[in-house]
Amino acid sequence: MHGLIGELLGTCVLIVIGTGAGAGIHLRGSYASGQAHDWFYVSFVWGIAVTMGVYVAASLGSLGHLNPAITIAYALFGLFPWNNVIPYLIGQFIGAFIGAAIVIIQFYPHFLVTKNEKNGNSVGIFATLPAIKNPLFNFFSEVIATFFFVLMLLNLGNFTQGLKPIIVGLVIFVIGAGLGTTTGFAINPARDWGPRLAYTILPVPHKGSSYWNYAWVPMVGPISGAVLATGLQVILK
Repeated sequence: MHGLIGELLGTCVLIVIGTGAGAGIHLRGSYASGQAHDWFYVSFVWGIAVTMGVYVAASLGSLGHLNPAITIAYALFGLFPWNNVIPYLIGQFIGAFIGAAIVIIQFYPHFLVTKNEKNGNSVGIFATLPAIKNPLFNFFSEVIATFFFVLMLLNLGNFTQGLKPIIVGLVIFVIGAGLGTTTGFAINPARDWGPRLAYTILPVPHKGSSYWNYAWVPMVGPISGAVLATGLQVILK
């Protein structure tokens, strides 16, 4: 239960901060609106969001994965017990959904005045979409970004201790800045699917399509990349 609760609240913190920044820059009427093209800002906020999520999760007794790709890959190679996988995954997806729901409430008046996708009211606030739609290469982009993210993460050891969550945030920042501009760097199925589902089923004013036909990419790509990185790390050690 500690793992489930820690992952749930840690992932919730991650999504509230990350998607909150997305809502602020895309929706009309906020003080940050019009800054959607500042990619360093977006990448930096997601990095800090992960840092704070890891701190919260660790304080509540989880390992701060906040990401099904990490949980699954670590379990496959014996770095994480299988009996904890389901509680972690449940916590991650529920936490991501709740975080997105909180952001919808926070920005509800701004959804009301942002009338359509063209003006910024899109699922892109909550989930990832490709800059250029090419499913095969979009998949490769997520595999590559997640591979290098997890490879760096594995070499941090226990990344919940001391200042290491800050390093994790910086890793997210550099991955976003360096590799995230093609697909929005999901690198985390819960971070994408939980908010995408919230946008789909909750009463968001003037919402557009949720683009579930693309959603397999931020699910399969990060898991594949994490498995490849973890497998390589185990082989080399």
